[in-house]
Amino acid sequence: MRIFFVALLFSLSSFTTYNLTNKKEILNEIELARLNEHVTEIKSYVSVNRGYNKKIAFLVDMKIKSGKNRFFVYDLENEKIIDQGLVAHGSGSETGIKGDILQFSNMPNSNCTSLGRYGVEKPYKGVFGKAYRLSGMDQSNNNAQKRAIVLHCYKEVPDDEKEYYIINSHGCPMVSEAFFKRLDKFIENSDSKIMLSVYY
Repeated sequence: MRIFFVALLFSLSSFTTYNLTNKKEILNEIELARLNEHVTEIKSYVSVNRGYNKKIAFLVDMKIKSGKNRFFVYDLENEKIIDQGLVAHGSGSETGIKGDILQFSNMPNSNCTSLGRYGVEKPYKGVFGKAYRLSGMDQSNNNAQKRAIVLHCYKEVPDDEKEYYIINSHGCPMVSEAFFKRLDKFIENSDSKIMLSVYY
């Protein structure tokens, strides 16, 4: 009888799916602490700076492996993650050191990801189709426009999480086509600038 009960519990658990609205089920405690720290920074900034969206923000945790969801759409009002997806980092950020240690740079031609806060600017049509220009708001990423760092999609970025590392970019936050379409809706429906925070 006890064996049957355990088997039944295991069977039921296999049908359990996580709820995107509960950030605790998506992130471990360390990842959640990092996210909350940057959410607090974003809330503080948008509360006193007009022109920025006070409801939605984008956050990217570069400590999370590239094959796992690490680009989060965050509901600032209800304090929950409402969407997530894969995002590539720059090829120049690879160090070849075990333990997934990355490096970051704001220098032109470095092909590195730059950490910091970005404002998601107006779209344009480029080699990857529709893309959004990003304006770096910190010293660590203020060369973003000079470096042509933009939010764009690429067909080689998978839609779902993988057990391997995904393709690298030239420094841009590069997402899948399906995820970009979802991000595009958030951006297009916003009457103010959405902030993107990239951290490590």
